[in-house]
Amino acid sequence: MAKKIAVINDLSGFGHCSLTAAIPTISVMGVQPCPLPTAVLSAQTGYPSYYCDDYTEKMEYFRQEWEKMRVRFDGIYTGFVASEAQIRHIFRFLDTFYKEPTFLLVDPVMGDEGRVYKLFTPGLMQRMKELALRADVVTPNLTELCLLAGADYEELGKLKGEREISEAAGELAEKLMESGPGTVVVTGIRFEDAESGERMIGNLAVDRNGRRMSAFPYIGGSFSGTGDLFASIIAGGLARGDDIFQTMDLAGEFIERAMKDSMAEQVDRNDGTNFEKYLGMLIRGRQEYNENRRI
Repeated sequence: MAKKIAVINDLSGFGHCSLTAAIPTISVMGVQPCPLPTAVLSAQTGYPSYYCDDYTEKMEYFRQEWEKMRVRFDGIYTGFVASEAQIRHIFRFLDTFYKEPTFLLVDPVMGDEGRVYKLFTPGLMQRMKELALRADVVTPNLTELCLLAGADYEELGKLKGEREISEAAGELAEKLMESGPGTVVVTGIRFEDAESGERMIGNLAVDRNGRRMSAFPYIGGSFSGTGDLFASIIAGGLARGDDIFQTMDLAGEFIERAMKDSMAEQVDRNDGTNFEKYLGMLIRGRQEYNENRRI
């Protein structure tokens, strides 16, 4: 029987993000994504115009119906949350379905580049922290890590080398782990290579067994949905029992290839990445994918 992950996120018609990123990514990894939409949008909110149908009040109907079905999830994965009311619904969902051995992965979408997204009121921020602390795995970027751990992003942003920034981010991740999560994967860490001076971007996984950085050359630019793709791959890997460090490596290379392809085709950042052609990487992993391409 296929593993199942409840995916709580919005559905955007355009933008290659949220559920439209999570569903194909998790599916190709041999895991069934069970979407619980928090909103349905014509396009993600980075576009100059979009229509949004808020599903906050409909979230409870999903919980009730799934409870009647007596379904069990191998994992629960939450993404963008737009209000305190939505988090209250998520907490009730967890009360029903978050049982051993189900894992909870929280992608705490709160801000980036040292800035908090405008909709995050102090109340919503506190609720998101509470949700993150209940998780088994959290996937924040540096800004979100600082928000969750109560640290100063400006101080962290001054660090340039891999060693110093990994050490600082690792300490914050371990501080966060003292209050709940067993694993923290910090995404989008930029630094300069000590020897070549080349700009790099990496992801840092921290768990009870240690830390590991996985880095790639920084090609510049940003695209809608890359964080959703990363968290979805981590969730899929957890469901099928893959090593967290290897899954992080796989996610990084997958997104790097998709971004390079999109930049070469001059895709607008709001449209997201051309990730579909690389989904084969995720079926069994990067090594098997590369070997098949050489045949």
